[in-house]
Amino acid sequence: MPTCSPEQIAQLQADLANLNAAIASGVRSTTLGGQTVIFNTGDSLIKARNDVQARLNACLAAQSGKGSPKQAYAYYAGRGYD
Repeated sequence: MPTCSPEQIAQLQADLANLNAAIASGVRSTTLGGQTVIFNTGDSLIKARNDVQARLNACLAAQSGKGSPKQAYAYYAGRGYD
């Protein structure tokens, strides 16, 4: 993923704050990037917030040089000796 500029990160943080405020107050409309957006349901508002949060996390991870955390699973099935 390409790195994000500080202006893009600041805009994502402002959008996230606006979405969180809209969710907390129970309204379905908010201003994102200078445009007023009206969401159909509270669920779509939460999905938009989660999308902005994921994009912000990706930008911050790319900026810090760290990728997403990886999780490994080790399975032990035994040797089959009975």
